Amino acid sequence: MRERPNEGLSSWQLTMIALGTVIGGSFFLGSAVAVRAAGPGIILSYLAGGVLVYLILYALSEMTVADAAPGSFRTYAHRAFGPGIGFVVGWVYWTGLILAMSSEAAAASILIKAWFPNISILLTGSIIIVGVTLLNLLGATRLSQLESGLAMIKLFAIVGFIVLGVILIFGLHPAIQRVGIGELAREPWLPGGLSGILGGMLLVMLAYAGFEVIGLASSEARNPQETVPRAIRNTVLWLVGLYVAAIIVLIPLVPTRMLSTGQSPLVMALSRWGLTWAGTAMNIVLLSAILSTMLAAMFGLARMIRSLSDEGHAPVWIQDKGDIPYRGIMFSGLGMLAGLFLGSLLPRGVYLFLVSSSGFALLFSYLVIMATHYRFRKARGCPPHDKCQLPGYPYTSWFAMISLAAIIASMPLIPGQRNGLLAGLSLLAFFALLYLFIREREPVRNRLVIPRGFRPRTSMEYIDESQIVPERDSKDE
Repeated sequence: MRERPNEGLSSWQLTMIALGTVIGGSFFLGSAVAVRAAGPGIILSYLAGGVLVYLILYALSEMTVADAAPGSFRTYAHRAFGPGIGFVVGWVYWTGLILAMSSEAAAASILIKAWFPNISILLTGSIIIVGVTLLNLLGATRLSQLESGLAMIKLFAIVGFIVLGVILIFGLHPAIQRVGIGELAREPWLPGGLSGILGGMLLVMLAYAGFEVIGLASSEARNPQETVPRAIRNTVLWLVGLYVAAIIVLIPLVPTRMLSTGQSPLVMALSRWGLTWAGTAMNIVLLSAILSTMLAAMFGLARMIRSLSDEGHAPVWIQDKGDIPYRGIMFSGLGMLAGLFLGSLLPRGVYLFLVSSSGFALLFSYLVIMATHYRFRKARGCPPHDKCQLPGYPYTSWFAMISLAAIIASMPLIPGQRNGLLAGLSLLAFFALLYLFIREREPVRNRLVIPRGFRPRTSMEYIDESQIVPERDSKDE
């Protein structure tokens, strides 16, 4: 049995797993591109991104409170729109995240190579992936304890940067020069105009990406009806508060035109004012951030692929009925290794094209979550006991869906992200065609049909299997 009412993950452990997935290289390094594109106006992008995260998470929470189903948003999409959408969104999400994590392993290997130059990136990356896979085999409780430690390192690093930045800005230490509003007085507020804000939104949403792991972990939570909403509330407050505070402190300390992905903007800001020791410390934090992200991502990926297998959308040998999805973990680990080796075999441009699909995969998943929730509320109203958590429905649902669609459409505005859109659409088309191909080859007598007199209560509930009969060929009559 997977459900244990008196055991499982607490709201704190769920929060740490979510923060471990979210806070990674996309913030410590990728925020440089977003800040450079939007200037001080990036603060608006982070606030707007926080609003979208709030809406998506609470939409996911309502569905989870109603039923903490394994597979989370993929399962809910299957129920709302049919098995085809469930198949496509599950595989697009899994593949995009596998490619992203294989590139994260390569990035961690590059950091380690600076300290151990004689070790190859391929070997180091393989060791990292194998280590992440083996640690996930320990189970959700032990993994959450390790993830809590790594997540706390990242949280302390961001808090430490905020504290040091405030000391610099206000001159709170006699040995440190007072910066004041610094570069903020010389920076144009919106150097990139509206396109800069839209482009910044894409990168901001990627910095927030990964929070959906709360839904994938909900089936292993202790009393999901209470712990999941609490974990979501904590995650939103921590993420938005820390991100916005860090960016507010960053902008006066360094000109946005100086920022690049070659160095963390946090390190550059502190080094510019004499705190050069921050570089080494932040590289250690960045390494722990990447490892933490990979651990938590593997946690979600294994549960996603097990859900796909349970529905007949993945090889049957991945099915694993125990608490720990050992086969899903091993299969996802092999997928990451394959992605890493693709990076060494394929031309660099082709590999980067594939990896860039991960951003689209995540945004597409969030769009599906909101569309699924819209149909969920339309069919069922509030979850049990009238615990509606998403305010302003259906207007907030439409706002989130339109915003996510606009962010996806704005991908070509950011250098390098045009390929991300093309790769993501290619991935979407591939799995849609694959589903149709598999569906057509499926034997007729294995398909299930609903008798004419049967009507399910709602479109969001499983069809009663006792009311389903196999379709018969005419020659059987």
